[in-house]
Amino acid sequence: MSRTGERQRKTRETEIRVRIDLDGTGEASVRTGVGFFDHMLDALARHGMFSLEVECAGDLHIDAHHTVEDVGIALGGAFLDALGDKRGIVRYADATVPLDEALVRAVVDVSGRPFLHFDVPLPMDQPMIGQFDAALSAEFWRGFAMEARLTMHLDGLRGDNAHHVVEATFKAAARALDAATRMDERRAGEVPSTKGAL
Repeated sequence: MSRTGERQRKTRETEIRVRIDLDGTGEASVRTGVGFFDHMLDALARHGMFSLEVECAGDLHIDAHHTVEDVGIALGGAFLDALGDKRGIVRYADATVPLDEALVRAVVDVSGRPFLHFDVPLPMDQPMIGQFDAALSAEFWRGFAMEARLTMHLDGLRGDNAHHVVEATFKAAARALDAATRMDERRAGEVPSTKGAL
């Protein structure tokens, strides 16, 4: 069974095409025009073992907000499509990832109920990482979680370098998403819910 999803999104602010394979190789082809964001999406693919393609033309002459948020929305939708009816998946997972002094925990429930708890403090003296506004990490994950219809808790446990904190967030989320979407052979193709649907 192929677990791939693709979404296109076109507004006056962005034009986006994304494709994800949940059973991929960790390879990514990403072009958003925001270097650090491309690096984070590459990390998401590599550490989640997803094959990922992202093409985005956004209104970067304003700033990166619309690009980052809308890619999150489109990618979340593609992720939802790739999951199908969620039969046989593990469903719950967590991961805690360090990057030098930074430590971030991600907890995921592929529940069908969109919710994001984001408590990842960022150093106030480092608002920008290259051309990437560090605060946009929250906007990406909000868009992603809402469209993927999953519950996600992201907690920054420590860290005083913005680059490290944001990167640890993407890597922890990638690891948790990979684990939660793996197929559990013990389930014999059943939906992991007493309701019979997610």
